[in-house]
Parts: sequence; C-alpha cells; structure tokens
Amino acid sequence: MAQPLASSAQPLTATAANLVQSVDWLAIAPPTVTAVVGLVVLVADLFVGEQKKALLGWVSVAGLAAAALLLLPLLDGDRSTFCLTGDGGVCSYTADRFTLVIQFLVLGGALLAALLSVTTLKDADQRLPEGEYWFLLLSSAAGAALLPASRDLATLIVALEVASLPAFALVGIRPGDRRSSEAALKFFLSSVTATAVSLMGISFVYASTGTLYLTQVADRIQHVGQLHTLAQTGVVLTLVGFAFKTAAVPFHFWVPDTYVGAPLPIAAYLSVVGKAVGFSGLILITVVALPSYADVWGPALAALAALTMTVGNVGALRQQATRAYSAVRLLAWSSVGQAGYLLVPIAAAAYSDDDERSVGSTVAYALMYAAVNLGAFAVAALVGRTKAANRITDYRGLYATNPFAALLLAFFLLCLAGLPPGIIGLFAKVTVFSAAVDAGLGWLAVVMAVNVVIALFYYLQWTTLLFRAPEGEPAAHRVPAPLTAALALTGVLGVALSGAPQLVLRFADTGLF
Repeated sequence: MAQPLASSAQPLTATAANLVQSVDWLAIAPPTVTAVVGLVVLVADLFVGEQKKALLGWVSVAGLAAAALLLLPLLDGDRSTFCLTGDGGVCSYTADRFTLVIQFLVLGGALLAALLSVTTLKDADQRLPEGEYWFLLLSSAAGAALLPASRDLATLIVALEVASLPAFALVGIRPGDRRSSEAALKFFLSSVTATAVSLMGISFVYASTGTLYLTQVADRIQHVGQLHTLAQTGVVLTLVGFAFKTAAVPFHFWVPDTYVGAPLPIAAYLSVVGKAVGFSGLILITVVALPSYADVWGPALAALAALTMTVGNVGALRQQATRAYSAVRLLAWSSVGQAGYLLVPIAAAAYSDDDERSVGSTVAYALMYAAVNLGAFAVAALVGRTKAANRITDYRGLYATNPFAALLLAFFLLCLAGLPPGIIGLFAKVTVFSAAVDAGLGWLAVVMAVNVVIALFYYLQWTTLLFRAPEGEPAAHRVPAPLTAALALTGVLGVALSGAPQLVLRFADTGLF
C-alpha cells in the first residue's frame, strides 16, 4: 500500500508547487510602502506624546516621497506579478507605462496634500486626531496607487474601495462640525451607490464571460452568444458606477458640498487623486476590458462629457463672490467642468483607430490639471488661514499683501483657462480638442470650445480681483514652511510644464499601453 500512497502524493505536491506564485516586490513597492508607512504611523500614534504628533506628518510626507521615488527603478520595462499559473500573460498586477504615470500623479498629489495637511493640522491645535488623519490619508493613497496597476475586476474594485473608504472618514473628520458631517454623509451615500451599481455590472460581466481578468474579458465577451443582453447590461451598469466616481453629470451632486465640508487639503486631494482613481478605472474598463462594446460606451461617454463640462462651467459661473466658501465652491464646480474635458478623449477612443493615443490625451490633461489645481487649492489654504469663510472677495488685493501667492494663483487660473502664460493649459486643451476632431466628434469639439469660452469669464474675473486695490486694511498672510513648499512645488511644476509642454504632451502622441 505504501507505493500507491507515494505515487498519489507526488501529483498533489506538484499541484501545490504550481499554485505557489513568486511576487515581484519591486513592482508592487510604491503602494506597498505607502500602506506600510500608514500602519507605522497608526501604531506610532499610540506612543507619541501630544507635543510630538507633528512628527507623524513628516513621517507620512517622507513615506509618500519614498514611494514616489520607487517608481524610478520601474522605468526600465513592464513588470507583472500575481499571474495565472501557466499563463504569464494574464496577471492581476501590471506595472506598465500607464500604471507608472498614474501612480506618479497619485503619489505626487498625495504628497502635496500631505504638505498642506501639516499646516492645517497645526492650525487646528489638536482639534483633529492626527494619527488617524495620516493613517487614513496614506491608506487612501495606497489604494489609489494600486488601482491603475489592477488588471482584473476584483482587484480593481478592491483598490477602488481602499481608495474611497478612508476618504469618507477624512471628509467628516472634524468633530462636531455639521458641514463636515453632512459632506461625509453625501459622499458616503453616493459612493456606496456607485460601488453597488459597479458590482452588479461586474457580476453580470463575470457571469457572461466566466473570468475577471481584463484581457480575457476582452476576448470572451465577443462570444457570449445568448448572454449578449446580460453582458450589455453589465457594461452599462459598470459605466454608470464609474460615472459616479468621476463626478460626471448627473452623478456630481456630492462634489460642491463635499469640498466645502472637508478640510481643504482633503478637498484638494479628492479633486486630483479622486479623479485619477475614477478615470484610470474607467480607462481600464472601457479601453482594455470592453473595446468590443465601444458602440455602447462611446456615445454614452460623449454625451456625459458634453453634459458634465456644460453643467460644471455654468455652476462655476453662477457662484456669488460674496457667498461664504464661494472660492472653494468655484473650484469644486470647475473640477466638474474639467472632468468633462477629461472624458472627451476616452469617448474619442471608441471612434478612433488609435485608442492608445486618445487615452494618452486624457492622461496628459490630467497631469496638467493635477499640478495647477493643487496649486490653486494651496493658495486657497493660505488665504483661508486669515479668512475662514474663503469668499472670492477675500482675494481682492492679494497682490498687495502677498505678491508671490497672487502671481501663482493668477498663473494657475490662467492655466486652467488655457491662456498664456499658462501654455501647458492651452496645449492640453488643444490636445483634447484634436482627439475629438480626429475621432469624428466635431459636435463634441464645438461643445468643448463653447465651454472653454464660458470658463474664461469666471477664471479671468477671479484673476483680475487679485490685482485690484484692497478694501479696508489688508490682512497679512504668513506662509508656514510646509505651505511654502507646496506652493513652490506646484509653481515650479506648472512653469516647467509651460516651458517644456512636450514632457506631458508626448503621452498624447505615443499612447500608454
């Protein structure tokens, strides 16, 4: 009896060996380091005295910087891990060019938000729980960095929720603040609804194809036979879920109140990193997993793009300069309008022969938007230190009290408007406009042109206010070192990209996958 037992044990041993996967630790290093630093900060918070809590912030900043630096060794070539046994081309995690660019945007945006947070937490004078704040921020950043590398639907949804769930708590982290609690509730309900709809859609896609891997879904969904209706319903529901995440109209209602109720660094984080998460997930779902259903998601995204940019810009145009928090509300509505521009190249990918180039246009625009929008929020954080209501009228005469901040904000607003000297903003808009025209979406290009003109009015109106004579005694704005660093970094990045826009725009020419 011993011989048969031995022989039967050998296949079991071989099967177990085949199930063991080697992990490419370098490929997964950026999100892993971010998550580990978050855990270190959470544990360290238990042992650090109240007077030394500021150290947790600087550890978090250093951790995000280290995670961003770990992207450099990955530039040599594509790396994949967590692959199917026997099929190295089907993997759950891939660090390709697209992944690295989005991870750079996410980690860089989180780093700048962390610099803004250091000052915000200091000004709060222990009214905000610092250890929990940094743990939640780093956890969200880790999920956001994982998402662009996800190549199966399960990992994609998990990464999306890891990025989103801590953000709910960050929005409502101010104890006893009614606006903060209301904003967190609206954000939570809308995001949970989006997740539920996405999961329903993904379950339909899985039922139709029998796989969760994006490349396998792309192959099998073309041959679903009688399950075509089920697959098509899954595609539509998945798109609706991600439309919530990207703040596309009519799923944008949570944005203005969430930005106003959240601490300003978190509003800045959501405006950039939150969008990067939503749009990178949308790109992976449409262009990678569902190219054969371009006739479904192409027209839908084109309509959403037109509606989103129009509603966002009209909403920003209607903001009253004297209303409390009108500056933050304008930036919130502006971010909705910018989301419409970001949707245009993705919609164009459905009609274009070169979908990679269209995706590259979206990423190029996202990089420009991230740099200048974070800079605008940094100036808003500076003004908010002395003008808690943060009205647009509070920026009148800013040049007289802080020429550096006024010039930077004027530059950032001109970049968002697409006017010189904000050359990078102009070139990015032209790239998106060209993607629509090349794909035969002339009507969408016309809608975009009209919206650019609408946006010029409120961006220029705010810009001119900076250089008017101040009313009453001008308030001096003391700039702490972390806030100065955030302003300097965004300013240098914006100027550098305007001087050498090819650093970003080459993504639109060469594609990313």
